[in-house]
Amino acid sequence: MSTAENTATAPRLTETSYIVLGLVEQAQPATPYALKRLAEFSTSYFWTVPHTQLYSECARLAGEGLLDESREEEGRRRRTYRLTERGAQLLEAWRDEPTSELYELRDAGTLKLFFGADPARLAEAQLKAHRRRLEEYEELLTRAAGAPRGRLLALECGIGHEREFIRFWSALSGGGSE
Repeated sequence: MSTAENTATAPRLTETSYIVLGLVEQAQPATPYALKRLAEFSTSYFWTVPHTQLYSECARLAGEGLLDESREEEGRRRRTYRLTERGAQLLEAWRDEPTSELYELRDAGTLKLFFGADPARLAEAQLKAHRRRLEEYEELLTRAAGAPRGRLLALECGIGHEREFIRFWSALSGGGSE
């Protein structure tokens, strides 16, 4: 098959698509609700996806043949998903491809600083929020014994970011570096 033909038949996949594929891989079989709960304690710390999008993306990926979908015959008629062989191959190819993309910082405190807010006033609330998040990450890390290396590295990345935010906001609060 030529590259043009392959591109024409390749599904359009976004980061949300890969989040769904990866979460299904970890939890299969999984309902969209189970994926939502899993995301709340994993990927949502660094990549937020509205839960309604998780639900719609599951159905879309099933339509693309990347997830197998089964539905309860009675009751709530919940949909349950499993990764197909093709879905697993595309997920693996995505994981194997290095990226040079940087994250998009969407931080209300930084935005307010940019537009002239009082740094010392912002610092108190920001320090509280970042200290709380750092505690969450450190607690997750203590409970993550035996977790896959990638999860541990993602937690370490988050801990490093939170420590830097605490250092930054501490300096702005007049309290110096922590």
